[in-house]
Amino acid sequence: MTMTDTISDAEYRTGEIRVHGSEGFEGMRKAGRLAAECLDMLIPHVVPGVSTGVLDDLAREFVLDNGGLPACLGYKGYMHTVCISTNHVVCHGIPSDRLLREGDVANIDVTVIVDGWHGDTSRMYGVGQVSPRARRLVDVTYEGLERGLATIKPGSTFGDIGHAIQKYVEAQRCSVVRDFCGHGLGRVFHDAPNVLHFGRAGEGPVLEEGMFFTVEPMVNLGRPQVKVLSDGWTAVTRDKSLSAQCEHSVGVTKDGIEIFTASPTGQFKPAIAGEG
Repeated sequence: MTMTDTISDAEYRTGEIRVHGSEGFEGMRKAGRLAAECLDMLIPHVVPGVSTGVLDDLAREFVLDNGGLPACLGYKGYMHTVCISTNHVVCHGIPSDRLLREGDVANIDVTVIVDGWHGDTSRMYGVGQVSPRARRLVDVTYEGLERGLATIKPGSTFGDIGHAIQKYVEAQRCSVVRDFCGHGLGRVFHDAPNVLHFGRAGEGPVLEEGMFFTVEPMVNLGRPQVKVLSDGWTAVTRDKSLSAQCEHSVGVTKDGIEIFTASPTGQFKPAIAGEG
């Protein structure tokens, strides 16, 4: 989500970070699993020559056929099930008749609703053989997410999450996008708090058992600045450098973290073929 966004479901967003009980955890497990299964399903279809619109159609049919609803369909006028962001597109890429090409890297982001609960996740896909620099960017992005997730437990802070991601990513000579962030979710699509992917350790709200939110770092090979195109959705890197993102929906447990959107088949990080 954008940090300057006006949330359309604001009448349900109180500004307070919600704390959920066992019912919430059960609801989020079902929603998160379906979202992850959708992205698993798409893996063999992300190949040279397929259009991003076809991938969107496949995702929509899968979600509906498996008892869910596409959360993005109709959200603020967005008329697709997923966002597909290729190469220098940072996020919110709109599916179309554009064909994927050999060497592209693409982020696919899906949010589903199951029994009123939201499952939100994204991951990177390589289209055929990708360059070593693109594969490295993807690896750095996933490792950044893992380091952020590793800080999550009661008593830690949201600043700890952002600090861990930023420290690692910048040490790899990449940059963290500042214009977009993670968010609380549950029965509300975008809820408090904003989850920054940069920051200082020890700062921000303290994590408590029962908090649900996304962690979804966007990492650029070049500078962190982005711009939104005239369609009002698509965000791209200003310097046209490659960008990557990965996202999980998580809950804080009494002693750590539960990842609701873990791939049931262990394919949250699909194999990306690289040259050399």
